[in-house]
Amino acid sequence: MSLQIIMDNRFRTTKRCSSEAKGTRTAAIGKCNDTRRLLTARRDVEASDVDATRSRARRALRMIQRTVVRLRSFNAFAIAFRGSRPTVRRTRAMSSRTDGVEFGPFAIPRTQIFYETANVFAIVNLKPVVRGHVLVCPKRVVPKFTDLTSEEIAELWTSVAVVQRVVERACDTSSSTLAIQDGPLAGQSVPHVHVHVLPRTRGDFARNDDVYDALEGKASASAKMDNDNRKPRSSEEMAIEAEYFRTLF
Repeated sequence: MSLQIIMDNRFRTTKRCSSEAKGTRTAAIGKCNDTRRLLTARRDVEASDVDATRSRARRALRMIQRTVVRLRSFNAFAIAFRGSRPTVRRTRAMSSRTDGVEFGPFAIPRTQIFYETANVFAIVNLKPVVRGHVLVCPKRVVPKFTDLTSEEIAELWTSVAVVQRVVERACDTSSSTLAIQDGPLAGQSVPHVHVHVLPRTRGDFARNDDVYDALEGKASASAKMDNDNRKPRSSEEMAIEAEYFRTLF
């Protein structure tokens, strides 16, 4: 083999190797660029995820702060009401409706309802005579007890017993006054049948029967003030009390 042929073969081999090396470098550079783009995209996604997580965390923090404020109000009420922090029990399932119920001509918001069945509801009182004074009412708006059906009467008194046990436990007592003012001449102020549940404690009235004067809005020596002079509570106060009672069912 001549020297010229040998040199030509070496030249072609060197050129082919150079071409292959150039292709390899190009492919490596392309892969490197793809990797960079992938890493950049991943960093962008991670940064977006971090921003979204921070936004969710800020929203969660605001919700927690609002809940803490509400719980502080709730616990302050519980401490004032019973003298100790409440034992939280399972809350009775409430309807998902938000429209509330009718109490005679008045619309009662759902925040003031603490007990409910198919035909009966229990609400906190705007101007309670004693601590824990609540009302148990049929959902059907009728003015007289005698207007109720047998089924409604049975469900009403069954509910009264359930509510009585709860408010007595909340007030640390074992006695209650149950009263129905059936008609305007009996002192009924709202034309809708309702049972007053008044947990009684020692010394709440000098004369035990003065509770009935207080119910009718009459002043007496032991009642200290009549119905017109009892200050109505705010919606917030009533909502907190209802929330407290709901934890006891």
